[in-house]
Amino acid sequence: MKRADEAAYRDYVVARMDTMRRLAYLLCRDWHTADDLVSVTISKLYRHFPRVKDDERLDGYVRRILLREWLDERRRPWRRETPTDVLPDLGSPVEYGVLDRAQLLDLLDGMPPRRRAAVVLRLYCDLSVEETAEILGCTTGTVKSQTARGLYTLRARAAEVTD
Repeated sequence: MKRADEAAYRDYVVARMDTMRRLAYLLCRDWHTADDLVSVTISKLYRHFPRVKDDERLDGYVRRILLREWLDERRRPWRRETPTDVLPDLGSPVEYGVLDRAQLLDLLDGMPPRRRAAVVLRLYCDLSVEETAEILGCTTGTVKSQTARGLYTLRARAAEVTD
């Protein structure tokens, strides 16, 4: 970026910083997150500033960047977590009817071979859907459905065994 462009960018950001921070705060209701959003917004603006500096709708462009960054931030998984001071009591394993290894192996033996393979590869070997599909020679949709059906069957049969 040219020196003149950098000076214009700096002047623009300094003039609009408070406005961007307030807008970000109104969106997310947290000053720390608002500062993060503004930081990302002005860094994205820096990359495109030579191209957009003379646009009369520059403020709208910056607001759109800020809004999209906030929406992206809201979609991130850690935003759905809520911190707590007291951990919930999950109860003892006996309350949930935990099976021993022999019972689980018996339940797995009662499943069709491909369904059992999908469950074992996905959950025990911790393979991705794509890796499992490649090993089994089937589509990813088949792996997903076989895994879901296998887990449903295991849960239903485990409930029968523990009752």
